[in-house]
Amino acid sequence: MHTTARPIAALTAATALLLGLTACAGSRTPEPAPASAGTPTAAATATPATAAVSGRVRLSYAYSPDDDIRFEFEAEAAPFSRPMEGAPQGLPTDARGTVKVSHYTPALNRTVRSEGTVDCLVTGDRTATFTMLITRADPEMTDTVGQRRGFSVYDSGSPGVPDRFGFGWGVANVDTDASGKPVEGRTGTCMGPAPFAPVIEGGLTVRHTELPPLPSTPATTAPQPSR
Repeated sequence: MHTTARPIAALTAATALLLGLTACAGSRTPEPAPASAGTPTAAATATPATAAVSGRVRLSYAYSPDDDIRFEFEAEAAPFSRPMEGAPQGLPTDARGTVKVSHYTPALNRTVRSEGTVDCLVTGDRTATFTMLITRADPEMTDTVGQRRGFSVYDSGSPGVPDRFGFGWGVANVDTDASGKPVEGRTGTCMGPAPFAPVIEGGLTVRHTELPPLPSTPATTAPQPSR
């Protein structure tokens, strides 16, 4: 309980501060815009692109080089679409989409699959991190349903350079309990490792956009004196 309260409180405070700064900046009277003398330009009428990432990849994973590990994913930004306690307007990194995971282990001749829905996405040039909430899993891992998992991608943009992909449970995602004993770490929204694994089959694409502006705060009306 304490581990989640602090981030939400910090997020709420940071959001409130940013909204306050935005409101202050917006209170200044802007200079009048020059009159338009013709048809609006394409730049003025175009719908802004949203951040997105998609792909279907097979990875080379250093610690299980013989395993067949595949991810299929499609995520798109949907800012301020997931209200939560402490952030009633949602977050700028809210997103939607799906992720499918398949891991075949030759030694066991077994494939384990899971899938989930995307809840967060943030991009930075050719890189992105995103997270999913697991909605379905094979019997071997049904205890993970409802948990969050984090991913990262790197879009090389070059046919001669492999794309890269990272998944949170592939490297140390470790925390400690009150006694110092190692336990599995909890994954927050958009938290993922560096894209450590090269893509050896398939590919992925990152469409980057800058973070969206914060929503405006509702105007408050001064109380009227009683008569």
